[in-house]
Amino acid sequence: MLFTSIEFLIFFLFFFSLYITNKNLKIQNFVILIGSYIFYGWWDYRFLSLIFFSTVVDYLIGINIQNKESELIKKTLLIISIIFNLGLLCLFKYYNFFIESWFDLFNSFGYEIKSLWTLNIILPVGISFYTFQTMSYSIDIFNKKLEPTKDFIAFATFVSFFPQLVAGPIERATNLLPQILNKRIFKYVQAVQGLRLILWGLFKKVVIADSLAPMVNDIFLNYQDLGSMTLWLGAIYFSIQIYCDFSGYSDIAIGLSKILGFELMSNFKFPYLSRNIGEFWRRWHISLSTWFRDYVYIPLGGSRHSKIISVRNVFIIFLISGFWHGANWTYIIWGLFHAILFIPSFIKKNNRKFISSIVAENSLFPSLREFCAMVATFLLVTIGWVFFRSENIINAFEYLLGMFSDFNGDELFIYLQGIPYVLTLIILDFLLRHNERLETVILTKKLRWFVYSILLLVVLSYLLMSNSNNEFIYFQF
Repeated sequence: MLFTSIEFLIFFLFFFSLYITNKNLKIQNFVILIGSYIFYGWWDYRFLSLIFFSTVVDYLIGINIQNKESELIKKTLLIISIIFNLGLLCLFKYYNFFIESWFDLFNSFGYEIKSLWTLNIILPVGISFYTFQTMSYSIDIFNKKLEPTKDFIAFATFVSFFPQLVAGPIERATNLLPQILNKRIFKYVQAVQGLRLILWGLFKKVVIADSLAPMVNDIFLNYQDLGSMTLWLGAIYFSIQIYCDFSGYSDIAIGLSKILGFELMSNFKFPYLSRNIGEFWRRWHISLSTWFRDYVYIPLGGSRHSKIISVRNVFIIFLISGFWHGANWTYIIWGLFHAILFIPSFIKKNNRKFISSIVAENSLFPSLREFCAMVATFLLVTIGWVFFRSENIINAFEYLLGMFSDFNGDELFIYLQGIPYVLTLIILDFLLRHNERLETVILTKKLRWFVYSILLLVVLSYLLMSNSNNEFIYFQF
């Protein structure tokens, strides 16, 4: 069930009418849980058994970690939780990848393997997101940052909360679970903020991302026959497409949650206005990057040890981040590429240079230095996206070679219609850079509602003109 579909609109209106008319907290949570299971089961009802099983295991482990006095037993339970969650993830997402990689390795040495022990299974939607969410719950209880809940309905609601279930943000139990356990009151201002974010998210997804998608697909499919200028344009289009697609989902998820009385964490803060790679990763997929920081990087030692150990930890984080996105060597290379970009600033200790500032913070336009830094960062990130978008490593390197070799663009004019979408996104992001959740606006009330009306009409017109609903890119992860 897609946020952009008529099925979801009908579902949410019916769900919200049940939710808002019940003031009892337990009934509200039960309504959310049933609604979340209906939402998730819409793709494939068989996925429900998996998420329910995962919920039961981590619910019981969380309670037992709290109740046991022996540190050894607590650590054993935590290890069971981690192995269980990662085991499910590896089975559904990575098993065939490892088997096929071993097959290719043996073949390269002249050994012939007649059959592959691969599994004919499909990847459950959102499994990479909710497994990390439940894993962090057990880890936080073990580290005494969180008290386990004995309310199974509340915990199951936390795991399956439908607005962010299939593509994040990856919520921590320390933030979301207390909101589930405490009484919520409908707030008009909060709901308006939510509707504003939903509209903005739909605009980014339906108008910008889905409009660029056909051109991106065509360029990446026919890259061998196109000139470098067109290949650069295709890579830039994909950079904008994946950002608008993914951040659009996050905006809609956060907006829907606001209507229900919940506050989710920010997942994007205008990453393409970043002035170096360190700033980019503080602004891109924040819930995932902070998850790896808190649950992998810091436990590995973070930056507390020697420079060599610290650099090793950074490489591990980026490697895992790439692998988290999918069972393909292209994602691993993408992660390592960003590690290579990040390490120099990390060694020179200027990776956190812009941690407390935004571009053109006190001026109308960025300085020449800021502008050049933004462009350079964006182009480096765009080169990395080529690995992310390509079907395999060979295609990725051939595409990159074409970007830097065949300097012509005779067919470029065919794809120029995507430029207005790129410019629209860049201009709007720059204008909104002080206000990432759109909670306040400079516009007068009349002008504000005029802008909202125009955006709504544009979104509806694009939805009506579209022949099909395009899934969000991160559903595959």
